[in-house]
Amino acid sequence: MSNYDPLDIRGQEQTKENKDLREKLNRQNEESDLKWLMSNKKGRRIVWRMLDQAGVFRLSFSQNSMQMAFNEGNRNSGLRTISMIHQTCSDLYQVMLKEQNDTNRIIDDNTSTNQ
Repeated sequence: MSNYDPLDIRGQEQTKENKDLREKLNRQNEESDLKWLMSNKKGRRIVWRMLDQAGVFRLSFSQNSMQMAFNEGNRNSGLRTISMIHQTCSDLYQVMLKEQNDTNRIIDDNTSTNQ
């Protein structure tokens, strides 16, 4: 049995304030964690792999509708991560892109010289 009282306006307001405070603290922790992860090269490589695996940089289309829905769900998660990065540490996103481009360039150069 619930202790909810629909006439207890003050109690409802307090519950809402507590919920809002918890959500704010969770959001701050999430932003702080992301800044920490993006602050070093290894963390940026981890984030890049997560974004790549989420399918952010490719199309989600599939002729199988269930596969396409799954792909879009993964992509949505990746887009949420990119959005958080842009909100909290957009300068580090640019660093991550540059590092990835440099890595791809080195791999491409090595591949073309070995052929």
